[in-house]
Order: sequence, then structure tokens, then C-alpha cells
Amino acid sequence: MISPETPLVVINGQATDGVSSLDRGLLYGDGVFETLAVEDGQPRFWLRHLARLTSGCGRLGIPLPEGKRLLEESLAVISGVERGVLKIIVTRGCAGRGYRPANDAIPTRIIQLHPWPDYPETCRAAGVRVRLCRQRLGHNPVLAGIKHLNRLEQVLARGEWDDPGIPEGLLLDGDGCLVEGTMSNLFLIRDRVLMTPELVRCGVAGILRTVVMELAANVPMPLQVRALGLDDLRDADEVFLTNSIIGVWPVTAVEDRPYRRGVLTCRLQELLKDLSSDGEAWLN
Repeated sequence: MISPETPLVVINGQATDGVSSLDRGLLYGDGVFETLAVEDGQPRFWLRHLARLTSGCGRLGIPLPEGKRLLEESLAVISGVERGVLKIIVTRGCAGRGYRPANDAIPTRIIQLHPWPDYPETCRAAGVRVRLCRQRLGHNPVLAGIKHLNRLEQVLARGEWDDPGIPEGLLLDGDGCLVEGTMSNLFLIRDRVLMTPELVRCGVAGILRTVVMELAANVPMPLQVRALGLDDLRDADEVFLTNSIIGVWPVTAVEDRPYRRGVLTCRLQELLKDLSSDGEAWLN
């Protein structure tokens, strides 16, 4: 039985929980990862996650493991599991000391199966309170959008509070622009217009972020991807968060500013639920 302390782990096709101390993912955060929801025994949005993994490896110059092999190993790991969290990590592999990537390094592929988190149903149904983090995100356009292994900014931000009633915090960049949550993407709705921060200088372009942007056309409501600040947050009618595990969480308060769980957020939740019930949705 898997647990948060002892997830099921397969490394390079072998059931083991040990990685070399020379692995560049450990030494330098030199790699990328994906976190997928497992529902009804299938990895949701597999092709979308594989595409982002491919893009991330390409931008870092890491040879991508064969997609068919990753799928076969992932399906073997989640066999018999109705619901869980699948994590796929690809590092540049092992090499000697020094930052320069070795030309002959063989990528390490790590597949982990974790239990489904025990988020209360009220997070989705009633909404969540969030806070503003003091930690700011640095600009790095080369890494913007991809899910690389260096998450120290998020680690520092999430360490700022220990209130179980606040499951998420919002991050700004050095210019005071809204970027994302520590584990989620951010959306605002004002005057029936859906807005989300552009992620050209920092941040992670989440899979559910893209799905929600596509679903907005079915509401319908216009979509704006642009720089957003605290004034936009203050003036928003509705606010919600997304990621591949939580789906859509309405925001009921940011610090002392309250929000309602609005009809447009609810409509997007319904559209996502309908998509989840599609037997082929996991392949999207």
C-alpha cells in the first residue's frame, strides 16, 4: 500500500527508491517533472503532459525518453489504482562534478505513485482562502513556462505560513505582477472577461490552465492573457485557482478581500467535470 511517506517508485524501469548521488537532478535541479491525476485507473491528460515534458526537455537540452516507454512504465505503476497522483521526473542523468552538461549522460526517468491528497471537498464546492506571499519570483524567460526541478522559490513561499485554513498563497514577481500560486495557476473574472497572468518571464504554464482557457470558449466568455497586478485582483468579480490535481478551486478571500463563488467559475467547474467523464479525456 502506498503512503505519503513511502510512494511506489520506479527508476529507469526498476522498482527502487534509490538514485545516484551523482545524478544532476539531485545536484543541480537539472531536469523536469510532471504531476498527473490518476482517475479510474488512467492518467488524465496524458498527451498534454507528455507534450509539456517534451518541450521542457527540449529547452534544457535533455534527451527525452521514449514516450511509449514512459506510458508503459506509468501504466504498470498505476495498475489497479482507481485514484492517485502520478509523478514523472526526467533528469539529465549522472555526471561528474561541474556545471557543464556531459555529452554522454543518459537521462534518468523516475516514476512515482502517490496517494490522492486529502483536500476537503469544501475546497472545490465552497472555495478557499488564500494569502499573498512575501517571496517574489525572479525573471528568467528561458525557464518561464516549463516545470523544471528547481522549486526553491515555491518552497520558501510555502514555508511562510502554517494555517490549515489557508491552502494556497499567491506569488508576484519583482515588478509586483501577479504570476501564480505556489502550486497552482491563477484566474480572475471581471465583467464576464476571463483573465490569467502571462508567463513569459516566470511561472509554470499548467496543463489545467490550458484546459480552462480552452473551455472558456464554451461558456462563452472572452479570454485575456496579460500582465495583471494587485489592482486587477482587488477589482475582480471572481477568482479561482487550477492545477491537475485540484481541478478548479474558487477563491473566497485573498487576505481580507472577500470574493463570491460566482456563476462563471461554477460553469467552468461543470465543463471540466463533463470533460472528466469522457472516457477518452485521459488521452487529451
